[in-house]
Amino acid sequence: MNQTGWRKFAARLRVEFGHLIALNASDRRWQMPFAAALASGLPLLVGAYFDRMAYGLTSTLGGLVFLYLPNTPMYHRMVTLMACAFGLIACYALGLISHFFYPAVVLMLTVISILVSMVCRFYRVGPPGSLFFVMAASIGAYSPTELLQVPLQVGLLTMGSLLGCLIAFVYSLYVLRFNTPQPVMPLPQATFDYVIFDSVVIGLSVGLSLVLAQLLGLDRPYWVPVSCLAVIQGMSLRAVWNKQLHRIVGTSVGLLLAGLLFALPFEKWSIGLMVIVLTFVIESLVVRHYGLATIFITPLTILLAEATTLGQGSILDVIEARFFDTLLGCLVGMLGGICIHSKAFRQVTSRTLRRLIPARLSITGGDDKV
Repeated sequence: MNQTGWRKFAARLRVEFGHLIALNASDRRWQMPFAAALASGLPLLVGAYFDRMAYGLTSTLGGLVFLYLPNTPMYHRMVTLMACAFGLIACYALGLISHFFYPAVVLMLTVISILVSMVCRFYRVGPPGSLFFVMAASIGAYSPTELLQVPLQVGLLTMGSLLGCLIAFVYSLYVLRFNTPQPVMPLPQATFDYVIFDSVVIGLSVGLSLVLAQLLGLDRPYWVPVSCLAVIQGMSLRAVWNKQLHRIVGTSVGLLLAGLLFALPFEKWSIGLMVIVLTFVIESLVVRHYGLATIFITPLTILLAEATTLGQGSILDVIEARFFDTLLGCLVGMLGGICIHSKAFRQVTSRTLRRLIPARLSITGGDDKV
């Protein structure tokens, strides 16, 4: 490579490094991360009190619904949150049911990813979008649950969701005294490509990531589709690439942090307190820098998935598995993002998809606009 080529390469690296370390402005008050931390951590503290940590972990998943709280008037906040709670419960229940027929897991997760992405895009649900719905379904599909335990597990997640809604209500009573809510805007016009085509590609990519995880015999394949979905949801190819980079680098550093944290002596109360602290840090950072937040997301997700078995096996095996899960999911998500943002791929595939979905069955009326 000549000198000019090296200069171009170095300039390109500086640009990528700039994207990697860029910080976003944030007006998020500390009360929001604190309330989110309570919604995630209180179920674990209750589980610790009754010596039922497994129950607390399931309810903690329901508490994630708090993160869908919009910055709108109270009536719209609570209706939106209750609708999201219903969706979270339904996805988790379907995941649990598919667990008893292993070949149905990939089909279930693909269909849920497509439908949830369509609904979130049509109603313009903000971040985290369809992520936690798919995560709930994925975790449910790989939960070691007996058939008669399904109603109990769904009930536990429902109680966690109700607690998240209650905390959101109290938080809203406080924060609306100081912040003027955003007006409820009418839904913008939804296009076939944005609502249906993109959602189908996202769902198929999530399904493909899970198929690859199963073919490779990964021990914890539920995290592969979650990583895939987190990356592919970028609004542009640059956003997809940045998210992939942030997630891989952040996960790598986060695994080192996890190794240090899990070397400490653990007991049931400290697990709940650590979840509260990690959630607070994550929600304070995620709007500023996704990569920094991922550093703390990694030990949190490992803690939630392995809390009942910590100390019973090698944490190095868990860390290694999580790294390869994330890497595989990000690569498939990047491939799906390239397909979504490729004009040539969109023109060919969208035309075929329009013929498969008649106008009378399309939520966008089969036209470019509603």
